[in-house]
Amino acid sequence: MFRWTPGRLFWKLVVALWISMILSIAVAATYFYLTGQAPPPPRDGIERIGVLPLAPLVSAGIAILITGLALAWYLSRPLQHLRWALRRMAEGRLDTRVRPLMGRRSDEIVDLAHDFDRMAVQLQQLTESRRILLHDISHELRSPLTRIQAAIGLLRQDPSQSDAMISRIGRESERLDALIEELLTLHRMEAGEAVRERVDIIELLHAIAEDADFEARASSRSVTIEAPGQFVANVNGDLIYRAFENVIRNAVKFSPEDAVVEIQCQVTDNGRMLKTTVRDRGPGVPEHMLEAIFQPFIRVEGSEPVHGAGLGLAIALRAIEMHGGHVRACRRAGGGLEVLLTLPLHLES
Repeated sequence: MFRWTPGRLFWKLVVALWISMILSIAVAATYFYLTGQAPPPPRDGIERIGVLPLAPLVSAGIAILITGLALAWYLSRPLQHLRWALRRMAEGRLDTRVRPLMGRRSDEIVDLAHDFDRMAVQLQQLTESRRILLHDISHELRSPLTRIQAAIGLLRQDPSQSDAMISRIGRESERLDALIEELLTLHRMEAGEAVRERVDIIELLHAIAEDADFEARASSRSVTIEAPGQFVANVNGDLIYRAFENVIRNAVKFSPEDAVVEIQCQVTDNGRMLKTTVRDRGPGVPEHMLEAIFQPFIRVEGSEPVHGAGLGLAIALRAIEMHGGHVRACRRAGGGLEVLLTLPLHLES
């Protein structure tokens, strides 16, 4: 609930009004002192304003007028800056900043300018990320479509290659379907579509690790897990499953032969927090890309080409953040990558 308390601007107004009153009293007192006159006595207990000398009243009025004009200028100028900035934002000038125009002021209007600039920065970043995302989506969709068209063209030229071309068209169609499904998942997460249920996250992790280990052994890799106990939380099971599965499968994908992907879970903060670490012995990630790998369509520079649209880690990050958690990556000592997923406990009240 909002609770009003006097702020810096309130006290500045109070001080200005007191200064105006003091100036008025000072002008009147000076006039009576210089003229040697005394204020007329009250008549019937009520002072007659009409019998007061005109000069101190006019001087006091001028003092109040000057103070009022100064206050009006002091308050209206920053508001005009904010109005100008809002008009530019409405015109699409998202690089507009209003705080530098406020000078050395320090009051609630300056706080509002700070909030405006933060909003402008977030809108600018969001718009830029949307533009990049649309560009990347167009590129990712065009690549399999181009290969499908090429396969159709070759099939028309040489029908004897029908089996190979049909197989290629099928693979590219599956990639398109997987890409569209991941894009829809991202959209659902951004739209906040999440039906939650009570899920034991540690039991879920054991199931993911078992499936990943079964598939990894086909390529001479393995997955181990150390996750005792249980951690029952109110989450969207599908999204949490996708998040952990994407991180674990990504670790298996980039691990060399005979490597082991290690999963370790720890319940902390008196049972209110689950910390899961996924470690691999892959080529690792350059320091400057440790945050970028969680953005859509970002692939590690210099890595060998692998199948996928580059959305797995982006989905994992957004799914965990939707549940109030955090995901971060760091370089592993001796080579490889560590991904730490922190998930808080959420139960229905």
